[in-house]
Amino acid sequence: MILCCGEALIDMLPRETAEGEAAFAPHVGGALFNSAVALGRLGVPVSFFSGLSNDLFGAKLQAALRASKVDFSHAVISSRPTTLAFVSLDQGQASYFFYDESSAGRMLFEADLPDPDDAVEALLFGGISLATEPCGSTYEALMTRESASRVIMLDPNIRQAFIRDPLAHKARMRRMMAIADIIKISEEDLAWFGGPASSGEAAQVLLAAGTKLVIVTSGGKGSAAYWRGGSFVISALNVDVVDTVGAGDSFNAGVLAALRKSGSLTKERLGSLTTDVVRDALSFATRVAAVTVSRAGANPPWANEM
Repeated sequence: MILCCGEALIDMLPRETAEGEAAFAPHVGGALFNSAVALGRLGVPVSFFSGLSNDLFGAKLQAALRASKVDFSHAVISSRPTTLAFVSLDQGQASYFFYDESSAGRMLFEADLPDPDDAVEALLFGGISLATEPCGSTYEALMTRESASRVIMLDPNIRQAFIRDPLAHKARMRRMMAIADIIKISEEDLAWFGGPASSGEAAQVLLAAGTKLVIVTSGGKGSAAYWRGGSFVISALNVDVVDTVGAGDSFNAGVLAALRKSGSLTKERLGSLTTDVVRDALSFATRVAAVTVSRAGANPPWANEM
């Protein structure tokens, strides 16, 4: 089982009424929520740890998790409001404006941490939930506690508009990167962190620090993977892009699903990856993401669509 740890929210997506007026339609979302849904739809045993509300939007999130076969027994349910993210689209590229004060997802404390049983093989972290308090410290504490015995994947997924203290957030991300087995990071996020201009050089720095697999994504250009035994580059698939909401989240799910299927989702196996295993993981993740961007909102594919 894979435990996805991070935010669940409502994406308010721009729409137009029949009268031509601007409007917003509520859609379930959140980086780690999207990844959990994608894993569940792909047939991977998955659970979700977050703070969920019992308001009308929280009920919508819980229903969506159930429909995609995601367990959320690890989640903390409260009467606090659900986070809202208003989305602006410019030529298919999404920008976000968050409303998160005192939300169910944000007000998550170390006392709320789950105690995963042996069925949990790996944990996935990332997204905006790492940029605010107290939930950011809570997720970091969970990652630190579990990193010695379980596979950890991290996607920094930087949303600069949401980060109030860039120096503190960079420090947290670097601490979490230092104990992650798998890091998926975009070229834009690498630039935000600074360091080597080349993504390959940046990946080598992370590998030298202990990461076993680094995946650098380049949007429509594709992605590259680096591990101690080599590297592999794959192009993005040529599809008609409706929007990019949830693309990276679905990609993360595809990577984890493929690595698990090949028996590589252990610390030992990640330390001895082969080109075939990495190629298959990137190829599958690319296909999963391609389906997601071909339709509106974060709507990842089911196994029978692959």
